[in-house]
Amino acid sequence: MTYWELIEKAYTGYAGYLWKEITFQVSPFWKNYFWMLIAVSAFFFALELIRPWRENQAKFRKDFWLDFFYMFFNFFLFSLIIYNAASDVVVRFFNDLSISWFSFDLTASNPMRNWPWIAILLVGFVVRDFVQWWVHRLLHRVPVLWEFHKVHHSVEQMGFAAHLRYHWMENIVYRSIEYLPLALLGIGLHDFFLIHIFTLAWGHYNHANFSIDKRITGGLTFGLLALFIGTTSFEPSWAITPLTVLSGIAFGAIVMGPIMKYLFNSPEMHIWHHAYDLPKERQYGVNFGLTLAIWDYIWKTDYIPKEGRDIRLGFPGIKRFPKTFWAQLTYGFGRRK
Repeated sequence: MTYWELIEKAYTGYAGYLWKEITFQVSPFWKNYFWMLIAVSAFFFALELIRPWRENQAKFRKDFWLDFFYMFFNFFLFSLIIYNAASDVVVRFFNDLSISWFSFDLTASNPMRNWPWIAILLVGFVVRDFVQWWVHRLLHRVPVLWEFHKVHHSVEQMGFAAHLRYHWMENIVYRSIEYLPLALLGIGLHDFFLIHIFTLAWGHYNHANFSIDKRITGGLTFGLLALFIGTTSFEPSWAITPLTVLSGIAFGAIVMGPIMKYLFNSPEMHIWHHAYDLPKERQYGVNFGLTLAIWDYIWKTDYIPKEGRDIRLGFPGIKRFPKTFWAQLTYGFGRRK
């Protein structure tokens, strides 16, 4: 099959799959990414309505509907489509290159091909998050990339949907850099979707107008993880029981609760990433973690000087920054003023 045929097959296949998702022809529900995205968003919006961290902030905060539109634009028109279309093509290209130059078959030599599925998923998640952490630092450090990243930092009132506002060029930068190590590890499209759903939910949480005790976060996270593994495991010997889920909740609350803030990102930590005012020695940003916070603590980029609930958000010049989707869509190209 030629490269063009691979691309054509990927796009037509995705278009058909997306239609099946929208019309509820994909089951079980956790495999239906379209409605899963909406369900996760509705869940965090409900939490913001019930128990807001910033009580004086409007329920439908500033630019809420702009961010809501970004959800569909970024997560379907670019993120997943590019990954899906590039999947077979990129693997094929680098594998052909490796065979041609070194007589080494990357696909056949995949070190994780015989690993348990859950282990592949875990490694894929950690590797992807680590690569994204470094890419995120690049977005702040490289002037050209920062111009694109300003779209995300133009949020002036934080809420779950702020997670979804970012320039379409970020998808290209992130996916281009993160894809190769995942592909070479054997992380397929199905695995990527599952990782993407989890990181999507955590990204919503990081940006949400919501604060919760870390013991509760740990209990919910590991309880849901136990349930997820039990209901999606490919191992026939696994039997999900209420005791299994309760064990996961207890482990998460008691053992992991005290260290959750060092392992995973949170609204209390991520709010400082969006802070308007930062010390001069932190001019290129802080708290770059997307899902995991541990990278920031390892590389000393963590910064939580106090409770940041009501701090000013944005960057110098934000008042002159484009406010509409179409203006933001083309922002970052051409000469900077």
